[in-house]
Amino acid sequence: MTWSNWLVFCGVSLFMAFTPGPAVLLAVSNSVSVGPRRAMWGSLGNAVGVFLVSAVAMAGLGVLLSSSATAFMVLKLAGAAYLVYLGIRQWRSGANAFADTRRPDEALPPATLRLFGHGLTVAVTNPKSILFFSALFPQFLTPGAPVAEQFFVLTATFAVFTVLSHAFYVLLARGMKHSFSDLRRVRLFNRIAGAAFVLLGLGLLRLRSRVY
Repeated sequence: MTWSNWLVFCGVSLFMAFTPGPAVLLAVSNSVSVGPRRAMWGSLGNAVGVFLVSAVAMAGLGVLLSSSATAFMVLKLAGAAYLVYLGIRQWRSGANAFADTRRPDEALPPATLRLFGHGLTVAVTNPKSILFFSALFPQFLTPGAPVAEQFFVLTATFAVFTVLSHAFYVLLARGMKHSFSDLRRVRLFNRIAGAAFVLLGLGLLRLRSRVY
């Protein structure tokens, strides 16, 4: 892979990573609910999910999804259902990490492993991501060069930019922590974020593969 190809890929990755989507929304909502530091565990889970999605795309699942309506529909329904679940959970949440209003007998924030799992699941249940990697990666692969090395470089680059984008949005939410000092504002944010998750899930149902 040439430096020029890698730099072009960096530009595309930066644009995609900083474009708000389910993973960014999850990072921001986690930041409000459990705090910026713990929210990054979800982002790390998403980065691991990026590696898994990239691997299955390179293995040919992207071709399967673009040629099999059934496989595409199953993964699309799973991704949409999970986003709707996250939306309902966020809508009902009253947690606010910027204002420690929890009593000693109230539940603790979600475990680190659970946050990691949410980020991972959001990444791997999105068929759009698999199709994206399947269409994007071949444009930057150098014929005749080792595929495994190129796969690792491209995926690691995209994953790093993803974590950086989440850190940016998490810090942005932290900078607005005074806006979340009122529990009524927190409930409003949780309901807006929850509705956004549901809309993203319903929007995923509108995604069509090339076989439709």
